[in-house]
Amino acid sequence: MQSSGSRGWAGLVFISIAVSLIIVDSTIVNVAIPAIVDDLGITSTQVQWVQEAYTLVFASLLLIFGSLADRFGRRRIMLIGVVLFVLSSVAAALAPTGDLLIAARLVQGVGGAMILPTTLSLINATFRGRERGIAFAVWGSTIGGMAAVGPLLGGWLTTAFSWRWAFGINIPLGILIIIGVLLTVSESRDAHAKSIDIVGGLLSFVTFGALVFGMIEGRTLGWWESTGDFTLGEWTWPFALSPVPIALTVAVLAAVAFVAWGLRRERAGRSSLLSFGLFRIGTFRSGNIAALVVSLGEFGIILSLPLWLQFVLGFDALQTGLILLALAVGSFFASGAAGAASGRIPAVWVVRAGLIAEIIGVLWVAFVIAPDAAWGWLVPALFIYGFGVGLATAQLTGVILVDVPVEQSGQGSGTQSTARQVGSALGIAILGTVLFTSTAGVLTSSLNDQGVPAAQVDQVVSQVVDSAGGAIAGLEESPDTAPLADAAKTAFSDGTRWAAFTAAGFLAVGLVATLALPARRPDDDVDAPTSAASPPAAP
Repeated sequence: MQSSGSRGWAGLVFISIAVSLIIVDSTIVNVAIPAIVDDLGITSTQVQWVQEAYTLVFASLLLIFGSLADRFGRRRIMLIGVVLFVLSSVAAALAPTGDLLIAARLVQGVGGAMILPTTLSLINATFRGRERGIAFAVWGSTIGGMAAVGPLLGGWLTTAFSWRWAFGINIPLGILIIIGVLLTVSESRDAHAKSIDIVGGLLSFVTFGALVFGMIEGRTLGWWESTGDFTLGEWTWPFALSPVPIALTVAVLAAVAFVAWGLRRERAGRSSLLSFGLFRIGTFRSGNIAALVVSLGEFGIILSLPLWLQFVLGFDALQTGLILLALAVGSFFASGAAGAASGRIPAVWVVRAGLIAEIIGVLWVAFVIAPDAAWGWLVPALFIYGFGVGLATAQLTGVILVDVPVEQSGQGSGTQSTARQVGSALGIAILGTVLFTSTAGVLTSSLNDQGVPAAQVDQVVSQVVDSAGGAIAGLEESPDTAPLADAAKTAFSDGTRWAAFTAAGFLAVGLVATLALPARRPDDDVDAPTSAASPPAAP
C-alpha cells in the first residue's frame, strides 16, 4: 500500500475544513433561529424553510455536481462552490426579510452541493487501504463534531453580537479553505467522463424539490383539502384540492421518469446522472439504503432542541450552544475510536454500535424533556448521542464507497451524499411537522380543559405554533396570560418529546437496515480499484 504522504494529509485538513464550512452553517442556524424569529418576525413554516431551502437545493444538486466534478475536476468544482457559498453567506447576513434570507439559503445550498461530494471523491482518489479508512473516519467525525460546534459558535455569535454574524463567520473560513486547497490538494478528474445528463439532473431536482415541499407544507396547506393560502407573487392557489398531494404525485412521477431515463441512457451506452451499475455493488446498494433511513433521525432532533431550550427553559443562545457542546465532545471521542477501529474491526459493527448509542441518547433526551427539566441530565444523553453520530457517520461512508471504482468516485460520493441529504431533509420536515402538530394538539386540548373561549384558544395556539414557540415569553409576561404560557410550555415540551421519539424510531429502522451490510474489514482490497465497466456483483 503506497502512503499518501504529508501533502495528502495536509490536504485532508483543508478538505475537512471545507466540510466544516457547510456542516457548521447547516447547524449554526438552529441556535440563531429564535433571534431571527424576533428580528425578522418569521413564522414556524418559514423557520422550517430557512433550514429546508438549504437542504432542499443541497440534496437536489448533489448528483449533478458529483458528475460534473468527475468531468471538469473535483478540486475546481469544490473551489467554485466555496466562493459561491461565501458570497451567499454575505447575502444571508444582510437579509432584511425572511423571504430574502430563505432565497440566500437556496443559493448557499448550491454552493454546499458543489463542496460535499467533491470532498469525498478527493479523499477516495487520494488515499488507499487503511489510510483511506482513517481519512474517512476524520471526514465523518468532522461532520459529527461540527454539527455540535455549530450551535456553540452560533450561540456565542448571536448572544455577543447578532445572528447575522452566524453567516458572516463563513467569510474567513472560505478564504482559508481556498488558499489551503490550492496549496495542498491535487486536481482529480475522470479522463473518460462522458456527456452530462442534463435531463436526469432536471428530473432529480423536480423529484427532491416536490417531495420536500409536500412534506413541509402539508401541515399548513393541508394534506388533501386546502386549509391555507398558497401564493406565488400575485397569484393565489384557486382550488379546493391542496397543492400538497399534487406535489407528492409529481415527486413520484419524476422519480419513476428519472430511473427510466437513466436506464435508457445506459442501455444506449451513454452516461446517466446516476450510474445504476453501481447498485450492483452490494455494499453500495445496501449502504445507501441504510444511510437514507439513518439520516431521517440523525440530525432532525437538532431542529427542535434549541427552540425548546430557549423558549421553554429560558436559556440564551450561548447557553444553548454550551449544552449542545456535549454532542461535539462525544463525536470527537468517537473520532479516536473510529480511527483505531479502522481496518481492524468490520466497519459495519462500528456503524451498528454507533446507531445503538444514538438510539440510547435520543431516548434519554426524550425522557428528560419537561417544562421544568434540569439541563444537567441532558449533557450525558447528548454526549452518548454525539458519540454514536461520530461512529456511525464515519464508518458508514467507508462501507458505501469501499468497492466503488476511483473513476466513478464522484458519482458514488454524490449518490451517498444525496441519500444522506434526502434523509436529512425528510427528517427535518417530518420531525418539524411532528413538533408543531403535536404542540398544537396538546395546547388546544389543554386550553379547552381550562375553559378558555374557543376564539382565544385558536389565537393562542396560532401565536405559539406560528412563532415556533417564540410567543411563550410574551404570554408569560402578563399575569392574565401566565397560565396560558404554562400550558404552552408543557405542549411545546410534549411536541419536542414526540419529535425525539420519532427520531429514535427512524434510527432503529436504520439499525435494522444495516443487517444487509456484510461484516468484513474494508482494508487492502481497495488498493486495486475495480474496473468501472465491471463492478463486482452483489453478494
